[in-house]
Amino acid sequence: MMNSIKEHINAIRADFPILTQKVYGKNLVYFDNAATTQKPEVVLKAIEDGYRLHNANVHRGVHYLSQVATEAHENARRTVRNFIGAESESQIIFTRGTTESINLVAFSFGELLKAGQEIIVSEMEHHSNIVPWQLLCERKGLKLKVIPFFDNGELDITALDTLLTDKTALVAVTHVSNTLGTVNPVKQIIEKAHTAGVPVLIDGAQSVAHKKVNVAELDADFFVFSGHKIYGPTGIGVLYGKENWLERMVPYQAGGEMIEHVSFEKTTFNVLPYKFEAGTPDFIGSTALAAALDYVNALGIENISEYETELLKYATERLNEVDGLKIYGDAAEKGAVISMNVGNIHHYDMGTLLDKLGLALRTGHHCAEPVMTHYGIEGTLRASFALYNTKEEIDVMIEGIKKVLNLFNRGIG
Repeated sequence: MMNSIKEHINAIRADFPILTQKVYGKNLVYFDNAATTQKPEVVLKAIEDGYRLHNANVHRGVHYLSQVATEAHENARRTVRNFIGAESESQIIFTRGTTESINLVAFSFGELLKAGQEIIVSEMEHHSNIVPWQLLCERKGLKLKVIPFFDNGELDITALDTLLTDKTALVAVTHVSNTLGTVNPVKQIIEKAHTAGVPVLIDGAQSVAHKKVNVAELDADFFVFSGHKIYGPTGIGVLYGKENWLERMVPYQAGGEMIEHVSFEKTTFNVLPYKFEAGTPDFIGSTALAAALDYVNALGIENISEYETELLKYATERLNEVDGLKIYGDAAEKGAVISMNVGNIHHYDMGTLLDKLGLALRTGHHCAEPVMTHYGIEGTLRASFALYNTKEEIDVMIEGIKKVLNLFNRGIG
């Protein structure tokens, strides 16, 4: 484990080949990490080796390649288990990502619910943690209730006490907001919900790459995240669930690996976690995800968190020096995400012109339209940082924003 990210930043950046390229003749500055992270060489090599050296369908195959691929796939499950502090590999279900993980729970756990029950989400959720519950409510006759947040981006936790009733079936909240950067007090939320006998799903898409997560300590009933947001490949994700819930839940999809025995009279299902992994799994993706988690472990998640907090502090200070720039969300505990608007410049115009300067930032509502509605805006310009970013890159962003601002002030925009 490294003592400091800052001391090794050049070596770390060298691990990510995409960072060496130029965009429109400018050095690439990649600040869209909340959308997806770049991939280190070890992950790229894991993908290539998987296809070149041991590509064979996993489980049940008696030949050598299948056994090698199966062992790598199940070792990846073990790596995930250790990374998030789960008690058993049977609690780790591979999915295509956070969105599918939430949809799996919404369908399979949802089949246990009855009309009149209620689901609680927060006002700052990503659409992936809103729409599946809305569909469930329509399908089963349930009601969706919402925890509001204050203008500083912090959840009104006291409202949860009122929202929790004997009708509440589930609380589903984000660990870290993808727009505001707010780190929610999920342990406190879980404790409140469990006191009322209510299970909790935590959307960890924006947390696992930036802070230590231990699902057993949190006592989360479900925890979900995506590989591509923690330096792994796209198309692979994780659903952690407590076994008492997973055993009761019906399969989300059917066919292939999730079966135990099939006849035309009756089909029985496989044991956990395979009960929820129908068809050929992304065994290349799982092993590459494991490589990404090993990479993060080698750097030290605490070191990463400390370094990114320093970047956030520096960026916030520098951005606050820009005339007319407004940052949305200044929670006491915040991840390395900044959503902003500059004067009367449309966020899309700002993002497009910054792109010409080699700066990759996100524009729009960031799949969190209720957050934009809260502030009465259409969208924001978002900068999100990762372990390979630097203060020098933040300086480039500041100069770029000032340059665009000057263009608009002179009427050229």
